[in-house]
Amino acid sequence: MLSSEQKRFDRLYTRHVQALKLQGKSQKTIDAYARAVRRVTQHFDRCPDKLTTPQLQLYFSELVDSHSRSTVKVDRNGLQFFWKHVLKRDWTWLDLVKAPRVQSLPDVLTRTEVEQLIGATRKLRYRVFLLVTYSMGLRLGEALSLQVSDIDRPNGRIHIRRGKGHKDRLVPLPDLTYHALRMLWCKHRHPQWLFPLAAGPMERIRHAATHMDRGGAQSAMKAVVNECGIRRKISIHSLRHFFATHLLEAGLSLRHIQALLGHSSPTTTARYTQLTQETAQQTAEVMNTLVNGLHVDLERL
Repeated sequence: MLSSEQKRFDRLYTRHVQALKLQGKSQKTIDAYARAVRRVTQHFDRCPDKLTTPQLQLYFSELVDSHSRSTVKVDRNGLQFFWKHVLKRDWTWLDLVKAPRVQSLPDVLTRTEVEQLIGATRKLRYRVFLLVTYSMGLRLGEALSLQVSDIDRPNGRIHIRRGKGHKDRLVPLPDLTYHALRMLWCKHRHPQWLFPLAAGPMERIRHAATHMDRGGAQSAMKAVVNECGIRRKISIHSLRHFFATHLLEAGLSLRHIQALLGHSSPTTTARYTQLTQETAQQTAEVMNTLVNGLHVDLERL
């Protein structure tokens, strides 16, 4: 890239990041939208403000072939934001690119298979982490950022802060999950994090500045899936799908599941409707019945 173009790009890129922050976007969205601008810039080796519609059509045509639908969608939205808020131009982006939607349901493990998966996890912190993620239907980031002060034991619930869309919610805390968290906390006794970054001796873990990293949790999940001989596409986020499906099978209504998982639209929750009929049961009662029946060895280190 020419020096003059590089300077222009640096100015526009800085304005892009600033605009994202001023719009109140989450850090995850800021990173994704910023990456979209960097990606198209690197592809053409020039500042993107002068790109033409045919060039962008060719770029997205290649992106559709090489990346997932979600990546194409995020990049489209990121560049749309850049054009609208930084370049002050309006483009008909939906006419430019609309990645094909793949209608598919996630693979679902049975309750017994989930129990085996958690039980086969070697390290206690990851075993408890998978139990927590499954037993409350949490997203990866939500589980990682749990703090000691989020637990409301008298009312049997936990405060999930700044979930997707910056939304808080209260989720029932099953007894087994509470005891597992307490057992783990009694080992590290970190004053803030329930899952502190585990690096070095216990004293260092007790004073960790941040929570456990995403990569470590994902690697642990991948290892235990392989060890259990599961040939389906399973990730930590899959535990959330399993939990929703199992709750529906247990008779919890879609309305309760929607609130529990923090879905903004009932359409998202409706993907599980083919499994069972709805009934009107209390969320906490169904969760405790489901989770407390799991046989998880918390004594093994």
